[in-house]
Amino acid sequence: MNKKTVLITGGAQGIGRTMAAALFDDGWHVAVMDSDAEALNEFRDGCTDKGRFLFLEGDVSVENEVASSIDEILKSWGRIDGLVNNAAIAVNKPIKEVTYGEWTRVINVNLSSVFLTVKHAEDALKKAKGAVVNICSTRTFMSEPHTEAYSASKGGVFALTHALALSLGPHVRVNAVSPGWIEVGHLKKKSAARKVALSDEDHNQHPAGRVGKPEDIASLVRFLLSGESGFITGANFIVDGGMTRKMIYY
Repeated sequence: MNKKTVLITGGAQGIGRTMAAALFDDGWHVAVMDSDAEALNEFRDGCTDKGRFLFLEGDVSVENEVASSIDEILKSWGRIDGLVNNAAIAVNKPIKEVTYGEWTRVINVNLSSVFLTVKHAEDALKKAKGAVVNICSTRTFMSEPHTEAYSASKGGVFALTHALALSLGPHVRVNAVSPGWIEVGHLKKKSAARKVALSDEDHNQHPAGRVGKPEDIASLVRFLLSGESGFITGANFIVDGGMTRKMIYY
């Protein structure tokens, strides 16, 4: 009950799983909420210390599933010190082909879920003087064609982050991290995992000289959840190897 506890949504694979492992290594109790039972079970089966992990199958866009997951964390560990809103999906196709159901599904999973998790974890976070980190995206600031739903949802996460920072301060800090190209093909569930062959061109188009790794995101999230970032709230951190600062001419 005295150990710091974090909830990570969409934490069964990819960046979420890397963040979960990193925070576990830092001594946190880690609750992983994910709707993908296959990925969640694979993560659970690979854990050597299940006492500091809690695996919660649920849909972050469904309020009663979010509420019951948070209740389960409090019942198990009595506190929530950190919340990482990482769950996200995309439907990338021409807007005339996107159904309203697909649009609302993306908005609900990527944006409304942040509202729901904070709403139900607010009291626990305030009691712990905790922190929230929302995984946003560089798509908040730049786009490719046919990404309207995803870009709109992440723009909403950006705005919601600074709104929450004002509403929950000074007891709870709220920040966002906007990843660029982070390669996670090898960190998906076994049925979907693939090793992506990255070319020199892939790496060299980044001012930092390489494509991003999930550890690049995890290290910043660790900092933003820690007391070392106690004077940072309402901020967004772009982690993209410099790509959003690169002028491109055709």
